[in-house]
Amino acid sequence: MARSEYYSNSKASAIVLAISCLIVAASAGSFYDEMDITFGGERAKILNGGQDLSLSLDQYSGSGFQSKNEYLFGRFDMQLKLVPGNSAGTVTTFYLSSQGAGHDEIDFEFLGNLTGNPYTIHTNVYSQGKGDKEQQFHLWFDPTAAFHTYTIVWNAQRIIFFIDNIPIRVFNNHESAGVPFPKSQPMRVYASLWNADDWATQGGRVKTDWTKAPFIASYRKFNANANKVSPNSKSTSSENENQAWSTQGLDAAGRNRIRWVQNKHMIYNYCNDYSRFPNGLPVECTRSRFL
Repeated sequence: MARSEYYSNSKASAIVLAISCLIVAASAGSFYDEMDITFGGERAKILNGGQDLSLSLDQYSGSGFQSKNEYLFGRFDMQLKLVPGNSAGTVTTFYLSSQGAGHDEIDFEFLGNLTGNPYTIHTNVYSQGKGDKEQQFHLWFDPTAAFHTYTIVWNAQRIIFFIDNIPIRVFNNHESAGVPFPKSQPMRVYASLWNADDWATQGGRVKTDWTKAPFIASYRKFNANANKVSPNSKSTSSENENQAWSTQGLDAAGRNRIRWVQNKHMIYNYCNDYSRFPNGLPVECTRSRFL
């Protein structure tokens, strides 16, 4: 799950020199080759010769999987079709995370709702164990009717969240202003479906209706074009290091699109929550949002 246990420190950049980073110019791989089931047993099913993966949730357990590989920067795409109908209380996830008490993490979480009410897309960024950088959105389409592509671009300058190649959020590196940024800890890709009816839907007021179980979310076409980290080597590879994601930002069209998303579809932004930060907003909230 995307709220877990993990850590990093400023010296970790030296670790990068002690591990091998191999650029993976990946096409959509087989889930058999790319992923390990982490919990839920037979509730997690790899289908269609490894091309599809379904997660289910019942009153006894959810389910989840993680990538076999760790990565340090890259572009990560996953197609998802979310739990249909009454999904209140459920949380479907797609995220990156490192290990340890002071972990780094980059989150897509999809908070279910009552039939006819929209999903909430919850995003967050953790660095050195600290998050509290939430932005939430309602979508401009039904995410249960068909597959849509959710993307995380992570490089040394910024993190960009995309939906169907439309940017919805940028988190820039403001280390020069004292804001921690995830750049030294390798992360795995994780996905899960679990019950969180104590908080997920309308602040926990709406509970999971177990008569609708099992709840099923579907994943396909995972793609990692990324620096794959191997702990068994002491060199770094420069092969293909000029991949587009390594310096990717937003051009004028991208800035126009993200303004549209944030003006029309954003429902919560920690940078506007003055009651939560009575002593002043976080430093990054006063900086450029999109560049």
